[in-house]
Amino acid sequence: MGEHEARGWIRCDETAKQMLSRVLGDRAFLLLPPLHRVPLRAGNVVEITGSSPTAKTQILIQAAITCILPKTWNGVHYGGLEKLVLFLDLDCRFDVLRLSDMLKHRLLEAYRIGNGAWWQLEESNVKTQDKSKIVYDEELYVSCMKRFLYLRCYDSLELLSTLKTLHYRIRPQEACGSQVGVLMIDSIGAFHWTDRLSSSLALDKNNRKSLSLTNVVETIVQEMKKLMQVHSLVVIATKATIYEEKCPTNENNGKLSSNNAMPGNASSKAQQPPFREFMPSSWQAFVTHKIFMRKSGDYQSSGQQSLSAYSLEWLQPQLSSIDRFIVDDSGIVIVS
Repeated sequence: MGEHEARGWIRCDETAKQMLSRVLGDRAFLLLPPLHRVPLRAGNVVEITGSSPTAKTQILIQAAITCILPKTWNGVHYGGLEKLVLFLDLDCRFDVLRLSDMLKHRLLEAYRIGNGAWWQLEESNVKTQDKSKIVYDEELYVSCMKRFLYLRCYDSLELLSTLKTLHYRIRPQEACGSQVGVLMIDSIGAFHWTDRLSSSLALDKNNRKSLSLTNVVETIVQEMKKLMQVHSLVVIATKATIYEEKCPTNENNGKLSSNNAMPGNASSKAQQPPFREFMPSSWQAFVTHKIFMRKSGDYQSSGQQSLSAYSLEWLQPQLSSIDRFIVDDSGIVIVS
């Protein structure tokens, strides 16, 4: 290795001043409902568990929009974080048009609130289908979408290679002043059965490890930890349940009995989630926050339209309240 190559190999990615400003500038932030109960900060790993479908991806989309939106733009308050979102699609079913529609709705809603008098004046003169053309800010929309980095993986090895190269993929955006806010994974257990099937297959019997499910997940967790050491970000991952209890733990029980209110019972309940855990212990130890979601019957909207309702319960940290919400064209709406 020549002198020039050696200097290039040891050259730092950022100065000490840049590192301190990045680390010390991180603060806890709140996302929109239904993820508003607990403030999240860099280093947190949130696992959203539920059967399919329970609007887990919709929650990711709404949280992503909050991250990529700016706080203010041309005098209009949008309440965003103006950060990059890394979205790893392992289910390969992500609907980018849904993201686009929800983002446009947030832009129009914020513009309507910030320009109420103008909107009321135009509302009587402009057709609904033409209104978006008048108030739609194409430049703001494009800048938000540029902060959403979408990557699709088809197996665990491709996921590993993606995690190893993420730092280099986001370097151009960070050079322009945009910092990473959230790493989203939909869903972390997508390759569970294929990895489990190949656990008995050895790559090579000569001084090589076998390709086991535990080894793969441990390596994935290690790569995420390396990424979180370099970038101050929050990890939000969805996970589909395999076996789930039929009866909800809190929602259908109504009032809790005095025995259930005891601290010992509360801790034992937190240790026994209402679903069977299938991820290896390395992933379970990596998770800091746990959310459980399930269907919650139907909800009659104001237009007498029946929509599916869902409930969200915080298991870690354990909260007594359960949020009930629906999903409409605008996104997630809390109904109770």
